Amino acid sequence: MQSQTTSTILMIRPVRFGFNDQTAETNTFQNAALAAQNREEIQESALREFDEMTHQLSAAGVNVIIYEDSPEPYTPDSIFPNNWVSFHYSGTVVLYPMLAPNRRLERRLDIIDDLAKTYHVTKIVDLTHFEQEGKYLEGTGSLVLDRMKRIAYACLSPRTDTGVLAEFSRRTGYRVITFSAVDAAGVPVYHTNVVMCIGDVFAVVCLAAIIDPDERLMIRQSLVNSGKHVIDISLEQMAKFAGNMLLVTTRKGQKLLVMSTTAFNSLTVRQRDELDDFATLFHFDLAMIESNGGGSARCMMAEVHLPSK
Repeated sequence: MQSQTTSTILMIRPVRFGFNDQTAETNTFQNAALAAQNREEIQESALREFDEMTHQLSAAGVNVIIYEDSPEPYTPDSIFPNNWVSFHYSGTVVLYPMLAPNRRLERRLDIIDDLAKTYHVTKIVDLTHFEQEGKYLEGTGSLVLDRMKRIAYACLSPRTDTGVLAEFSRRTGYRVITFSAVDAAGVPVYHTNVVMCIGDVFAVVCLAAIIDPDERLMIRQSLVNSGKHVIDISLEQMAKFAGNMLLVTTRKGQKLLVMSTTAFNSLTVRQRDELDDFATLFHFDLAMIESNGGGSARCMMAEVHLPSK
């Protein structure tokens, strides 16, 4: 059976990380007040955070595949590869349409070709043509996958289009469950993976963000029916990236729930105790990446589920 987790993750080491004006309109997690900082300082701090995270993950026994970004073309958000690609146990690689023109430049077929030397890549599902129609689906930012049950949860937004979702479902066999979610100010949430995280036997979700009671009940019921223990987080915790976690395993099979220190500090003692029953909580300081990029730990990791050669 398809596992929910993998011990292999792909990460992109940034060279010109910074506040992206092209994404700020739909991403309230970006902090424009901090964007006035010196771009070199932002890049240096982000690089330090990235290197510390990858070092600790590798030391813990996670297989971290790191590719260096290039200075040109300019891709300030390249540190978030999970939005342009996903890798599947069947050998399928999916390429996704993205809203910001400068984010589309992050897609790198040289990375796919390089991975294909070690892993079986049997099929590439290319959804990027939807960009010409103004329709988007930003990878495992837009999709939170229950890989074991083959369910894709999707919070609808300018970056998550129903037409592209239907094509994703048709091409991959995933059943799609859609809902709408807003933050504390009533603004639509830009990505599903800040609302919820799905582990093997647990799920973290901000049910308060789902304002329609029928949708809220549907999401909770679907998670429970899939055998997940549901841990509910508040809107305030969601704003601190507590929904933006990823369960990974080490080569020895130890489960790590990866998150930022901002997210960890927002959790209550009870929530930490609950999560600790399912995995070791593993957190890193990602303050610069979070405030300027509007994404956190989960966004930085593209899980490689491809079968090894």
